Amino acid sequence: MALGDDLTRIALQERTLQFDTFSENEAWTLGCRLRDTALGRNLPLVIEIRRFGQPLFFSALAGSTPDNVDWARRKANVVARFHRSSYAMGLDLEQRKLTLIERFGLGLSEYAAHGGSFPLTVSGAGLIGSVTVSGLPQRQDHELVVEVLCAELQRDYAEFRLD
Repeated sequence: MALGDDLTRIALQERTLQFDTFSENEAWTLGCRLRDTALGRNLPLVIEIRRFGQPLFFSALAGSTPDNVDWARRKANVVARFHRSSYAMGLDLEQRKLTLIERFGLGLSEYAAHGGSFPLTVSGAGLIGSVTVSGLPQRQDHELVVEVLCAELQRDYAEFRLD
């Protein structure tokens, strides 16, 4: 895995995987799609969708733990702070050989630059929230969110998948 290649692909994901509108109904539909996908694969996930300042969807599946709830919160805080996916932030910091605390003075109790939280963006309006999963290795968490966003937005996942 080349960090630069992944960062370029994630930037494409973030630019392209946007909604025309996003309300409580879209959050529910997206959350249910994520949940159904995870259940079908027997994945031990926590799923959280939030509009900044407002939780819209939450599900803790069998095998997930309270730690996954906290990881999801901390990953979503990264999206809210930096307006980028938590995985992109983690890879960028890794590439620079820095940590959140070294670069930004942010404590690990509140922020986690690990894969799994993706910006929810509305075309013409901008970033409005995040969709987050926790329970798998970070790259897999990120990829699951992207895969389901592609399905929801009727985009070909093969165009967006990380190599």
